[in-house]
Amino acid sequence: MRKIFITIALLSSFEYVGAQNTLSLQYCRKLALDNNKQLQISKVAVDIAENVHKSAKTKYLPKVDALGGYELFSKEISLLNADQKSALSGLGSNIVSQMGNGLTSRVSELLGELVQSGILPAQTAQQLGQQLGQDLNGAAENGNTIGNKVKDALRTDTRNIWAASIMLRQPIYMGGAIIAANNIAKIGKDMAINNMDNKQQNVLYAVDNAYWLTVSLKNKEKLALQYRELLGKLNNDVHKLIKEGLATKSDGLKVEVAVNEADMNITRLQDGVALAKMSLCQLCGIDLNEGIVLEDENKNFSESTETNIATTTDTSFQARPEVRLLQNMVDISEQNIKLTRALYLPHIALTGGYMVSNPNIFNGFEKKFSGVWNVGILVQIPVWNWFDSRYRIRTSKGMTQIALLELNDVKSKISLQVAQSRFKVNEATKKLNMARKNMEAAQENLRCANLGFKEGVMSVTDVMKAQTAWVKAQTEILDSDIDVKLSQITLNKALGLFK
Repeated sequence: MRKIFITIALLSSFEYVGAQNTLSLQYCRKLALDNNKQLQISKVAVDIAENVHKSAKTKYLPKVDALGGYELFSKEISLLNADQKSALSGLGSNIVSQMGNGLTSRVSELLGELVQSGILPAQTAQQLGQQLGQDLNGAAENGNTIGNKVKDALRTDTRNIWAASIMLRQPIYMGGAIIAANNIAKIGKDMAINNMDNKQQNVLYAVDNAYWLTVSLKNKEKLALQYRELLGKLNNDVHKLIKEGLATKSDGLKVEVAVNEADMNITRLQDGVALAKMSLCQLCGIDLNEGIVLEDENKNFSESTETNIATTTDTSFQARPEVRLLQNMVDISEQNIKLTRALYLPHIALTGGYMVSNPNIFNGFEKKFSGVWNVGILVQIPVWNWFDSRYRIRTSKGMTQIALLELNDVKSKISLQVAQSRFKVNEATKKLNMARKNMEAAQENLRCANLGFKEGVMSVTDVMKAQTAWVKAQTEILDSDIDVKLSQITLNKALGLFK
């Protein structure tokens, strides 16, 4: 009982694995969209464009910058030259030397007159002269001290400077440059989205083509195996007739040659199926050697197939990402005209800030931190640029005109592509209906040939021709049905409805 249970469990797991490897068209599409590297790059590009747009919006807002630093200078700023410093250092001596000589001689003369007239004794006059000399020397020293203090007070001490500031800038009018830059950033985001849509459509288109190509080759392989089975049965019958003398060796050789050709065709188709599945696996992002089974491999292509021809009347083809991308280019070129024009219009900005330094100059050259606020308006007006603005604006307008011409040219080509795709869908549908009618005739012909061969009224060659016609009719149905699907896919992609 336990062995039976284990066997059932193993069979169930194998069945589950097989179900896992059976891929539908929608699942292949999902795998391709999830694993395609170019689509992943496009998604990152959309995120980048969104951040660029957000960055452009910040241009409307005020900017605040902080700056700080320290500088060491080999020399300090001096408000006095060397002669002025020397004069201040000897200020008292210079004054006394200029005024003291005359004063000393005049006092000496006066004292001499007083001594001669007997008013003062000579000793007293000598003492008064000595006292005057001492007073003059003291005055010179005091003057020198005052001069040195003045010189020291005028010293800047700017060898070591510390400074810091905070600056605010608020744009008021930039000639429309900020608005144009924001519009360009928004259009850039739309371009990234449209580019991702374009790549997504291309990936889905490639997956659908690879899927139906694989289905077509797989069904051709099954058809070749059926044809090989028919030839094998005919080969056995012919060899029996040869033994009975009712057929020749030449008939047997003809059938054997056909059997060998059928075997070679089966080998080619099997190789083609393997390569097609590898290509599909690569598009879906799964291992190339993984054994996959497609859901439509067992589809009966002899049954009727619905043909859905898109009937959209949109003549602008805005559903096509390529058209939207070209429209984005036109819009960006128009914004570039505004951006170029803004460069030559007045720019107005509000500025404000606070600056602090050590030493500061707000109370002499004080050796401590002190700062000051400031507010201002900055105006920039271009005066003369030798018509550079006119030339650049003309260039931008020319780029806009080129973008419009390219957009109209692509639209006309898309109109032609849509018309051709509709024609191909109708043509493929007609061929499919004709192939079904031919299939009915080929089946009846094969039935009659097999019956006539059994009755001995038809040759081996006639039977082989009937078998070949039957295989050809089956192949035409298969090819026509696949052509209908592929032409519908191409039409939907041309209309931008491929999702």
